[in-house]
Amino acid sequence: MNYAEVIEFVKNQTSKEDRPDIEPFRSRFEHTMRVYRWAIKLQAKVGGDLELITLAALLHDVGWEDGRPSNEVSCEVAVEYLDSIEYDEERIGRVGELIMLQNQQEATDELQGDLSIECKVVMDAILLDEIGAISVLWDAMAVAVSDEATYKKAYYRIKNFYRINRPKIRHLKTEIAKKEFEHRLKTIEEFLGELERELF
Repeated sequence: MNYAEVIEFVKNQTSKEDRPDIEPFRSRFEHTMRVYRWAIKLQAKVGGDLELITLAALLHDVGWEDGRPSNEVSCEVAVEYLDSIEYDEERIGRVGELIMLQNQQEATDELQGDLSIECKVVMDAILLDEIGAISVLWDAMAVAVSDEATYKKAYYRIKNFYRINRPKIRHLKTEIAKKEFEHRLKTIEEFLGELERELF
């Protein structure tokens, strides 16, 4: 598998920044590359088919269409792409399944024992990209480009994001990802504590 070609395909697909639901500074390609790096790190610790994990992580966000779940659209685009490069048909189906399950963390909690290790790794890699130092930057930048931006508005947005995302730890499927998520939560807690001392 030529991953450089896959990454180039992903870059071309995700450069079509036509999503009105995300801030202009947020890059789907950069998100994908962070998920890919996390998936590789997790796979090194817990195992699983590296090629399937890599392809699912790289292709998990290649499609977007207004009014449709992104995992469905991304799955269709990924399957079509893998078929066009004559990838093994059975493995295309497995990559497609991993992409279809990517944003169903809550729905798959009760299926924990039935999920493949590849599915767990990809799902955890996606969740890990949702919180941490990067999310603090997102929130601060989102406030900065809004009307009447203030430090306090950024603080409240970061705090609210933290409050909403903290419970997602229960959806992580691997222990290594749970430990990393806990570390990221602690980083945000410490940052918010320091910011409170400086602002109030």
